[in-house]
Amino acid sequence: MILGKKLVIVLPAYNAALTLEKTYREIPFDIVDEVVLVDDASRDHTTEVGRQLGIKHIIQHQKNTGYGGNQKTCYNKALEIGADIVIMLHPDYQYTPKLIHSMAYLIANGLYHVVLGSRILGKGALKGGMPMYKYIFNRFLTLSQNILVSQKLSEYHTGYRAFSKEVLEKINLEANSDDFVFDNQMLSQIIYAGYDIAEVTCPTKYFPEASSINFSRSMKYGLGCLGVSFNHRLNKWGLVKSEMYKKMG
Repeated sequence: MILGKKLVIVLPAYNAALTLEKTYREIPFDIVDEVVLVDDASRDHTTEVGRQLGIKHIIQHQKNTGYGGNQKTCYNKALEIGADIVIMLHPDYQYTPKLIHSMAYLIANGLYHVVLGSRILGKGALKGGMPMYKYIFNRFLTLSQNILVSQKLSEYHTGYRAFSKEVLEKINLEANSDDFVFDNQMLSQIIYAGYDIAEVTCPTKYFPEASSINFSRSMKYGLGCLGVSFNHRLNKWGLVKSEMYKKMG
């Protein structure tokens, strides 16, 4: 518990057998109550490693649902077991679990409902080995999205995120894609609903076992992100009414 609130870490996993244990061992269980591992039909032994570690809540998809589909299962399970704060941590050890304290306390103290671990604040991205083309791509996308949705985030593309129960219950997650653009749709919904977003500087690591998408999928993802931001603006102007925003009051 953290200030009387139940903290659940969710691990959306795909072929994470080589890095899951290292990630899990750094989770601060002095404040973390539960861990949820969702194995999205991995081709390795991710689920078996999770069981060996003693993770209580393990869900193994029989069919790959995609990154967004995996997260939907993660958040639904976290809410089902009574989470007040949920932090998504990639089990590929690209993001350090040592920031869980900082991110959780911002929500537990009622300062923010959403906290992002930003690789762009400071010099974490390039120092950690982010390819230059991805860094440039990230900066261009973030600038464009900030303009379209009237925000000032340092990046929209981090996979390290913390949410309050209120946010997860309010936004319409099921209306979002099951692919990588899910992350951006979720942030769009959060911004649309009027929640402020905090960011903390986050070091990151790029190495062979860390998950990453290739150039062609990066291009598809980037176009999808711009599409989400344009759709956000059109909804704000009242020109369209998208399903993904309808659950929010």
